[in-house]
Amino acid sequence: MLAAQVRLWVDDARALAWMAPAGHPGVQVQPWRDPLANEVPGDVVIEAFGCDPPSAFLARMAAVAASGARAPVWINLEYLSAEAYVERSHGLASPQWSGPAAGLTKWFFYPGFTPATGGLLRAINPLGPLTGPDATPAGDRAAALADQGVTTAANERLILLFGYAQPALPAWLAGLQNAPGGARSQVLVTPGHSARAVQAWLASDGDGDAARDLSADIVRGALRLSALPHRDQRRFDTLLRLTDLNLVRGEDSLVSALWAGRPLLWQLYPQDDGAHAAKLDAFLALYLADSPADLAAPLRRLMQAWNGLRGWDADAWHALWGPRYPDWCAWAAASRPPWAASPDLVSQLIDFVGRKLN
Repeated sequence: MLAAQVRLWVDDARALAWMAPAGHPGVQVQPWRDPLANEVPGDVVIEAFGCDPPSAFLARMAAVAASGARAPVWINLEYLSAEAYVERSHGLASPQWSGPAAGLTKWFFYPGFTPATGGLLRAINPLGPLTGPDATPAGDRAAALADQGVTTAANERLILLFGYAQPALPAWLAGLQNAPGGARSQVLVTPGHSARAVQAWLASDGDGDAARDLSADIVRGALRLSALPHRDQRRFDTLLRLTDLNLVRGEDSLVSALWAGRPLLWQLYPQDDGAHAAKLDAFLALYLADSPADLAAPLRRLMQAWNGLRGWDADAWHALWGPRYPDWCAWAAASRPPWAASPDLVSQLIDFVGRKLN
């Protein structure tokens, strides 16, 4: 495997203060700017999600090739999707015929869920839950949660909430608050969108004090709300394997939640043109391929509702959070979808770059 020294140019590095507080000896973090001063391109240049490197930097890449030296391997690391175009587009070359990069070739590298794609990032111990109510004694789980700064009660199910602006959230929270039969839930509320949405829900219920302050647990009927601080990536990934349900958003947290082997609902980044609907459908076709029909149907409806593609489906929620919950847990832990057998994204990316360099 190639040893690499990495320069990461990013326009807002504040999140690294909690995601990777110790940094990494092989990674330099530098502020994104255009134009970049006189930075010499490395052997490999990766643009994330078509970020368009500055023109002067592209010109320096082209000058390297024009001098007769080996041109940098230039990769566009694309968005994650299960849609069919990913397999068709992964690994394709894009020759540059004009502009500052004329004469260079850019390669498309697509993360994905099948062996014909670039694969997924892989978390620690990725093939099953670390612990949880169905995997280890309750004392072990309590100790692991205490290490995360989380205290939960034996009669509560634990939910992680990490989302964007969420139209279904008020109805979902109200359902947990008024859950029948004494079923109790504790929701771990992550900072940002989720904390603001929960505060808005509390305020709409006339609780102005709680809306201003989530620093202490708030109990509403059968629901307990607990605010989480920011945490580093490894601790976040571990927490996903300690919960009873993970409500995650975007790409990286979805991948971590898949490896965790726990029940999940995924919220995609909402797009004005509705493109996230087709993206969700493509994912569900793979994700639910080996699930029982009576589990797949309500889970599909909940995923659609969680993404604002239909109204909140209380019947589907009560089925999955109620009598079907043990089946949901067992399937999430035991399912072996196609991405489980594929090499991880980083290994595939290094192999791809190595072949181009040689």
